[in-house]
Amino acid sequence: MKLNRLFLALPVALTLVNCNNSKMNSGGDAELKTFKDSVSYIIGANTGAQFKQALGDNPDEFFDVDVYEQGVRKALTDSVEMPQQVMQQVMQKFQMQLREKQQKEQEAKAADNKKKEEAFLKENATKDGVQTTESGLQYKVIEEGSGDSPSETDKVEVNYEGKLLDGTVFDSSYDRGESTTFGVNQVIKGWTEGLQLMKEGAKYEFYIPSELAYGQRGSGAKIGPGEPLIFIVELIDVKGSE
Repeated sequence: MKLNRLFLALPVALTLVNCNNSKMNSGGDAELKTFKDSVSYIIGANTGAQFKQALGDNPDEFFDVDVYEQGVRKALTDSVEMPQQVMQQVMQKFQMQLREKQQKEQEAKAADNKKKEEAFLKENATKDGVQTTESGLQYKVIEEGSGDSPSETDKVEVNYEGKLLDGTVFDSSYDRGESTTFGVNQVIKGWTEGLQLMKEGAKYEFYIPSELAYGQRGSGAKIGPGEPLIFIVELIDVKGSE
């Protein structure tokens, strides 16, 4: 854990703690009587949160808190007994096992999302107003435009909202209160194709298969592997070639 990031977080976290006589339920009812107690508790909580994020929902598979505490005590007293070379070998093996675990979880999520995607797109294709292109992109016209249609080399100004199948909004220019401008060929394939179907002033809803979005890799924490995406897109202006 990078200490500078931890120390930046300490002032905010400490405002939540009464350092004179605090009692926090951490599973063991840790009693925080001093400022040092509070700092120690917060460092432990931050470290634990980072480990949980890295190791997933079952950190006990790789991590023993009691042995971790021994390692901390040994390091603080310069009495670590394990040779550096052995440490490196162990950590290399751990990282390999963790990558394998994460890959299996990713593949399982992708398979589950694929089933949901297929069911959704099949049903959605039968709804009034929904059209499907040769690539599999689905769209519905909310408002027709009357201006120019962009080409793949144009820049466009748009407002948009992106959602997952469960309705979770993961990105929205409307929420930010400002439109955004980018190249038509600088976005996911579903956008590149969909924008060229629109005219200035149009508002469409796109249903983008994962193959035309972020595929099996997903995107960050918000968009999982193999997830289809739903976008409402308003084409404000076609700005011409880059």
